[in-house]
Amino acid sequence: MSPGFSRRSFALGAMAASVMAAPAMARAAALAGARSGAVSATDVIGRTVTLPAPARRIVLAQGRQLNALGFIHPDPVSVLAGWGSDFARQVPDAFMRYKARFPAIANVPVVGDGATPGGFSLERVVALAPDLVLAPRGGANAGAGHGDLVARLEAAGIPVAVVDFFNQPLADTVPSLRAIGRLTGEEERTERFISFYEGRLQRVAGKLAGARRPRVFMHVHAGGTECCSSPGRGTLNDFIQAAGGDNVASALLPGASGQISLEQLLVANPDCYVATGGRHLEKSGGLVLGLGVSRAMAEQSFARLLATPGIAALGAVSGHRAFGLWHLFNDTPLHVVAIERLAAWLHPERCAGLDPAATLAEAAAFSAIPLDGALWIGPERS
Repeated sequence: MSPGFSRRSFALGAMAASVMAAPAMARAAALAGARSGAVSATDVIGRTVTLPAPARRIVLAQGRQLNALGFIHPDPVSVLAGWGSDFARQVPDAFMRYKARFPAIANVPVVGDGATPGGFSLERVVALAPDLVLAPRGGANAGAGHGDLVARLEAAGIPVAVVDFFNQPLADTVPSLRAIGRLTGEEERTERFISFYEGRLQRVAGKLAGARRPRVFMHVHAGGTECCSSPGRGTLNDFIQAAGGDNVASALLPGASGQISLEQLLVANPDCYVATGGRHLEKSGGLVLGLGVSRAMAEQSFARLLATPGIAALGAVSGHRAFGLWHLFNDTPLHVVAIERLAAWLHPERCAGLDPAATLAEAAAFSAIPLDGALWIGPERS
């Protein structure tokens, strides 16, 4: 947070003069900043970050944050000085789209694995001399995520902004986008995207006011691992709540995610079953959804999942209230589409006027890469 300032007592006349001068001083400071090219923003943990000019050499401590940068910068790869290797590893479909459109991404230096405390090289970052490092919330505090990454970078004289789209997505997405937009000089484009994002969320919320919440079980990475990994509180649970659902696992899991046994799932007997999947589950026989995934592949993998012993016994499956979402709607502002899609599934009558496909098309107009492919699947062909 911005440091507080202690002030001596002033005489009333001096105080009045100071108040009257404040607007002029603010205008002068703004003009000076404009002339110098200085940019400033507040990150998600309340720190004020100021750069002498918009950042042109950015290091992403977590490579997945390219997902957000790609919505507010027309050529996000051009400003990458380094990044974590997690994007290519964990979001292969999006990475291949970026590589096809921006071949230079293959040559961006790797500064760590983007996932573990020991997997970040401060020495590599210092050698790259970036204008700015973007770090996730996990890197903001000692003992969490990347360790006390902020303090380490600041000690090395490298500006760092904490932005996050994972832990508290509905609270952090807009301030994170706004901080990135200001620090890269892409404010106008960023504000247009934020207007789209907030407008879609408000429209969903308006349709769901006072609605009964169906009980939802979300099976993440479905079919690729032993049943059943599920979100507890935070992250994907926020999407379920925003879509008008009640996450049954939130009462069973103490943290952000965990394992629910098949027996617990059958006893819970949720009203709706939502599976998440992606390209990363293709080899293990799980639910395959994502960029470039054909409808036929998605349908085949979804049918195989729903025929799994135990899953097939759920009332939600026999009652045609089983659905599938691309897992990588998570950790990106594109989750606005997932929330709308979930809301339309959970509340078909109230949300009859929603068109998630049209919302996806609007999001794609901002995106640096194409967003085509089977990103969701349900009883209907949508």
